Amino acid sequence: MSQQAAQVETLFLHEHGEEFRVAAHRDGERLFHGILELKETDAGPRPRRLRVKDGTSEELRSPDQFVDLARRAARIRISEQTAPRARERVREMLDAYQIEAKVVRTCRLCASDGRYSPITSETAIETDDETICPECARQQLDRELAFKGSISGDARDRLEELLLEVQDLDRVTNLLSGQLDPDLTKFDEISATVDEVDPVRVDSLDLHPGMQDHLESRFDTLLPVQSLAVEHGATEGRDQLVVSATATGKTLIGEMAGIDRVLNNKGTMLFLVPLVALANQKYEQFQDRYGDMVDVSLRVGASRIADEGGRFDPEADVIVGTYEGIDHALRTGKDLGTVGTVVIDEVHTLGEDERGHRLDGLISRLKYYCESGGAPDSGDTQWIYLSATVGNPGQLADQLRATLIEFEERPVPIERHVTFADGREKIETEKKLVKRAFDNKSSKGYRGQTIIFTNSRRRCHQISRKLEYSSAPYHAGLDNRKRQRVERQFADQDLAAVVTTAALAAGVDFPASQVIFDSLAMGIEWLTVQEFSQMLGRAGRPDYHDKGTVYMLVEPDCSYHNSMEMTEDEVAFKLLKGEMEPVITRYDEGAAVEETLANVTVAGKQAKRLNDRMVGEVPTKHALGKLLEYEFIDGLSPTPLGRAVTRHFLAPDESFQLLDGIRKGQHPYEIVADMELRDEH
Repeated sequence: MSQQAAQVETLFLHEHGEEFRVAAHRDGERLFHGILELKETDAGPRPRRLRVKDGTSEELRSPDQFVDLARRAARIRISEQTAPRARERVREMLDAYQIEAKVVRTCRLCASDGRYSPITSETAIETDDETICPECARQQLDRELAFKGSISGDARDRLEELLLEVQDLDRVTNLLSGQLDPDLTKFDEISATVDEVDPVRVDSLDLHPGMQDHLESRFDTLLPVQSLAVEHGATEGRDQLVVSATATGKTLIGEMAGIDRVLNNKGTMLFLVPLVALANQKYEQFQDRYGDMVDVSLRVGASRIADEGGRFDPEADVIVGTYEGIDHALRTGKDLGTVGTVVIDEVHTLGEDERGHRLDGLISRLKYYCESGGAPDSGDTQWIYLSATVGNPGQLADQLRATLIEFEERPVPIERHVTFADGREKIETEKKLVKRAFDNKSSKGYRGQTIIFTNSRRRCHQISRKLEYSSAPYHAGLDNRKRQRVERQFADQDLAAVVTTAALAAGVDFPASQVIFDSLAMGIEWLTVQEFSQMLGRAGRPDYHDKGTVYMLVEPDCSYHNSMEMTEDEVAFKLLKGEMEPVITRYDEGAAVEETLANVTVAGKQAKRLNDRMVGEVPTKHALGKLLEYEFIDGLSPTPLGRAVTRHFLAPDESFQLLDGIRKGQHPYEIVADMELRDEH
C-alpha cells in the first residue's frame, strides 16, 4: 500500500451514500479504487476503513493505511457533486491530519465508477440537467446511435464534432429524431461569388432587328456569363461549351445565337434537353418569348408513337426536343430540314451510365446529318453546349471541339444543412421546413418555396398529401397538362412546395428558395456528386431570394435496394465533401453495339468515322463483329431486324429477350413483365 501511495498523483473522493468512493490515479490511469468508510469520534470524523476493490472482491485496509496513502498523494481532489454536508465531513477529516484538498468539478458518471475526470467550462457536456465529460458523452451518443441502427464513420464524426462544439448532448441526440436546430444542422455555406466581367450592353449587339429589339425590351446589359460568351463569338457562329451555375443565364446564350441565325435565314434552331418535362417547359417559354417572330415546334420521345396534338412540325424555325425525340428522327430517316444551330442543354448527361452513350451517339449522328446536307449554305452549323456541373470542362470542350466559356459566379449564397430522421420523421420535418420557408418573404417580396426531391413517384404523392401547406407532386408520370398547371401554380406562388423525382433535377425552371432531399437516391441508385450539385443548385434565385437553403434528411443505416453497397448516412458526407466527377462517356459491350448499330443505320459506310469522333472510346471492330453475329447488319447496312432494334432504342439483350418471347408465343404483357423482372434483378 505504501508503494502504491508513493506512486499516486491524484487521490479522488466522491460521495457514495454514507460512504465515499476513493480512486488513485497516475498519468491519467486509475491505479485502484475502493470505498472509504468514516466514523464519528469526539474529535470529529475519522477513517474507519478502506475497502479496496479488486474485480468483484474487496480487500480491507486499515485507517492508518488510508492516512498514509493520502499524505503521500501529490494532490487530493473532492468532487463538486458531493453534497455540502458530506463534503464538509471529509474535509474536516483531512484537516485533522493536516492534509490539503481542493473541491473540483468532475464528471458524475466517471466519479460513480471510481474514475477521476475533472471538467472545465471548455470541456463540460450538458445533459439531463448535469454536466459530464466528453468521453462519457461520446459513450452516451454511441448508445443512441446503436438504438437508431448502424451509422457511418463520417456521420458519427460529424455528430462528435457537434457535441464538442455546442457541449450539449441532448441537442445533438435530438438531431437523430429530425429536430431542426439551425446551428447544428448547418454543415456549411457556399458563398455568393462575383467574377468581375465587364457587362456587354445589349444595344451594342449586332443582331437581326427582330432579336435586337426583343432583347433591348428586356435588358440593358447582358449578365456576366452571357457577356463572356458574346465576347468569344457566341453571336458569330462559334461553337461553345458554357459551364456556369444554375440561374446565371446560360440558356439565353443559346437563344441569342439560335434565334438570330433563324431570322437571318441561317437554318433551323434545335434546342435539345434530356427530359420530356423540361422540353415541354422550354417549348412553352419559347412560344411566349419568340412565337411572334418564329414558328416553334416540339419533338419529344413520345412523338415517335403519337404527335401530342400535332405540335411537331419538321419545317418549324425552332424545334425543342428531347435527345431521344431527335435521335429517333435520325434513326428513322426523318428530314429535320436545314439545321443552323444546335443547343444541347444539360450536356453533362454524357457522363451518365444509362443515357451518356446515347447523347454521345446523338451528337455524332446529328453532326453527320448537318454535314451531309443538313447545314445552311451560308456556313456550318453552330453548336452550343450548356451545363452547370462539369468536373473536367477543359477536356470536355476539347472533345466537343468547342470554346470553353466557364464562369464560376454564384448569384446567391446557399446554406447546406444535414439532419437525421427515419422515413416517418422525414415527412414531419418536411412539414416544418416547408411551412417555415413559405411563412417568410425575401427582401424582394417573394415567399420561400420548396422543391422536395425523393426517389419514387409513389413517395412524391405520399409526401405531397401529408404536407400542411399547398403542394403538388411533379414527375414524368403526369401528363403535360398537369405538369403545366403545377408549373403555373408554383410561378404564381400558389404552391408552397413541389415534390419530385429526377424530373426537376435536370433544370426545369422553378424559382425555389429551398431544396429538401427526402432521399439521396434516384430510383435504386445513389446520387453522384454531379447530380447532387445540379439539384442543390435549384435553391435560391437572384431575382427572388436573398439566399438558398438546402436540407439533407438522412436516415442512418438506410439503403433503398439490396444492390446499394453504401448507406444513406455514408453517401451524405461523400456528397457534401466530394469533388465533381469528370464527364466521361464509358462504353460496355451493349452500349458500343447499340450506338454502332445506330451509326450504321444513319451513316452506312461512314459509321466508323462517326464512332471515331464520339466523346467516349468505342471498340468499333468488336462492335461490328457482334452486329454481324447477331444478324443486325449485313455488310454495313442494317437488316430489317437491326432497323427494328435501333428505332426502338433496344440494347442487344433486350432485343433477344423480346425475340425469344415472340417465338414462344408469349402474350405481349408477359414479355414486358419478364423484361421488367429482369431489370429488377
